Amino acid sequence: MTETPLDAAEIHRIAALAHLALTDDEVQLFGRQLNDIIEYVRQVQAAPTEGVAPMSHVGGGDAHERADVARPTLDKRAALDNAPDAAPEAGFFKVPRVIG
Repeated sequence: MTETPLDAAEIHRIAALAHLALTDDEVQLFGRQLNDIIEYVRQVQAAPTEGVAPMSHVGGGDAHERADVARPTLDKRAALDNAPDAAPEAGFFKVPRVIG
């Protein structure tokens, strides 16, 4: 299946759908990039996949995940002793202010 590459008019149409105003240089650049992407997709689609079982993840299941087992947590005092700036009397870690 050989389709013609995207031309400048098609790039402008796609840009308009995305509400983008492109310069002529951007139309040329994005046109090349989109055509390269389309060509790559064609190559991937042409790969023989007969006999390959469909899968949702390349990892092949969840054999790499550990069992979800409850375990004892780190003692609060030990955690606070290792904190650079803690409030042990309150039982909290002090962190830099990030909002307002």
